Amino acid sequence: MNANELPRVLLVDDEVRSQEAMRRTLDEDFRIFTASDAEQARATLEREHIDVVLCDQRMPGQSGIAFLKEVRQRWPDTVRIVISGYTDSDDIITGINEAGIYQYILKPWVPDHLLATVRQATESRTLQHTLQRLDLDLRAGTTTLRQRAADKLATARDLFSFTRIEAAPGSPVNEVCTMAARLARFDLSVLVHGESGTGKELLARAIHYASGRAQGPFVVENCAAIPDTLIESELYGHKRGAFTGAYEDRMGLFQRADKGTIFLDEIGETSPAFQVKLLRVLQEGEVRPVGAPKPIAVDVRVIAATHRDLEADVRSGRFREDLYYRLANVTLTMPALRDRPADIALVAQRVLREVTTELGLGPLRFTAEALAALQAYAWPGNIRELQNEITRAVALSAPQVGADGVGLIDAHAFSRKVLQGPLAPLDGDAHSAMSLPQSGSLQERLDHIEAAILRETLLRLRWNKTHAARELGLSRVGLRAKLQRFGLEPKLEVVGDDEAQA
Repeated sequence: MNANELPRVLLVDDEVRSQEAMRRTLDEDFRIFTASDAEQARATLEREHIDVVLCDQRMPGQSGIAFLKEVRQRWPDTVRIVISGYTDSDDIITGINEAGIYQYILKPWVPDHLLATVRQATESRTLQHTLQRLDLDLRAGTTTLRQRAADKLATARDLFSFTRIEAAPGSPVNEVCTMAARLARFDLSVLVHGESGTGKELLARAIHYASGRAQGPFVVENCAAIPDTLIESELYGHKRGAFTGAYEDRMGLFQRADKGTIFLDEIGETSPAFQVKLLRVLQEGEVRPVGAPKPIAVDVRVIAATHRDLEADVRSGRFREDLYYRLANVTLTMPALRDRPADIALVAQRVLREVTTELGLGPLRFTAEALAALQAYAWPGNIRELQNEITRAVALSAPQVGADGVGLIDAHAFSRKVLQGPLAPLDGDAHSAMSLPQSGSLQERLDHIEAAILRETLLRLRWNKTHAARELGLSRVGLRAKLQRFGLEPKLEVVGDDEAQA
């Protein structure tokens, strides 16, 4: 370490021999400055950055204590040490406190003690500066973390807001979202009804991020997937060694969701044992991890979801009535996709944007007939089935390019069940390709099926009538007669004409 890097010590003493003795003691470990009185010392402090001041009490003019009081006011970071041969003066004791003296050294001083005292003083000052710097860094870091948390919260609120739930004017979803947004700010339990894939979790997230718990966690659990043997461990957590295989502490669902929201999906599929354990948490507001000596308080909002009619299950004894009323402070119902046909195009276009982004592809759009095919299908699997269909279409098709330079997803990219439109099965019967009309004469019902087959074949073959006629065993004239009879004509941008495709 060169001289400029050594701690700087100012020796203030009017006796030259005393100055020299202190210099010889400290010179190897410190960079030494000297002054014979307070005036010279003051000038040095104004000119140099001094770490420690050693000052004799008896000096001409201003005393050492009086000078160190001034040092404390003007240079508070400098460590102050006074040296004196007198200990019986009340003024000295009072002055030491007022001047904030780090150490009081009696004459005659011992070299080793003087050196150790100054070393400790410089270390104390370095430690103090380090703590101050760490405190500033911590404050800056806390501010940064708070800003990051605020940014993440704003992003989450934007990603999971009610506006992300696509709905056309007049859609039944609008009423559901309006009610959900109104109750979000109240700490009420919510029960969401709806078929699988209707967006119940999306609605639950929107409620969470519109509530006062938005900064807390949002924990999702599929209740049907929890075996009875692990109910307590999953809900309440466990302590290490509580049972065979418990190698470490585990937080339960409600501890992880503390100060936030827990979304219990498929609540209607739970066993009686699960219902009893869940009811205990909701009633007591606390959990006791397996193997823990005492319970832990939790503050959690519960949003549950089911596709079952829980009121009917309560009447039949399959679901606990007391738990039902704990969960259903407010009940919301997400409509099936087939009950909101005006929303299908909006939902499909959002899904298409998300899929192309996820797959790293350029922008794509649906043709008019592709949208018509999507809107005509019954979607028994709701939005989840729609997502799968669009992902498949994007991945397997080779999109044509429209006049605007954007790739086109045509109806032929969809699977046959979608192209069959309104004749797709609504009852979940996997063995029937189409469901028959429920009324009409035999001929009317046969015409309905024939029109569906024609439509599916032409969409799949991009309205190539030559290929369609060949596949269906018809002449081109016979095919055109049937198209005219059933009013089937293309409703989209068809790339090339029929003859060219033939």
